[in-house]
Amino acid sequence: MQFIDSNLEIILPYLDKLTPDTKPLWGTMSAQQMVEHLTHTVEIAVELHQYPVQVNEEMYEKLQAFILSDKPLPRNFNASFVKENPPLIHEEIELATDAYCEAWIDLELWFAANPGRKTVHPHFGPLDFSLWKRLHEKHLTHHFIQFGLIKE
Repeated sequence: MQFIDSNLEIILPYLDKLTPDTKPLWGTMSAQQMVEHLTHTVEIAVELHQYPVQVNEEMYEKLQAFILSDKPLPRNFNASFVKENPPLIHEEIELATDAYCEAWIDLELWFAANPGRKTVHPHFGPLDFSLWKRLHEKHLTHHFIQFGLIKE
């Protein structure tokens, strides 16, 4: 499967298509909850949020191979650290999109200042910047398909 490039200039036009009325093809998240969820995931990469690792160390290699594969994230993927129907953080979707953009820029700057650093994803284990970028590409593609922004 082809995944969206993790480049803010490519991502932003998709996010700008979302409105409060954009409905998902599956799942219960609103468009704004999805954008805030994407932001939260970016913030995990730079250790603004930390969760216990939910998998054994022996699974890291297999899980990271999945990140590098062409396999998409499955629909209705259930990560126990993700809250179901979380309250909105921002007053409107445009502010949520702005926050995502700021978080993405912070991510790039953070890893530029910390080359080679690995941070922990609760389901995939310790990831370096290249693995985080690939995971974000899969994650963005998953949710952009979910909200009809791109085709499967």
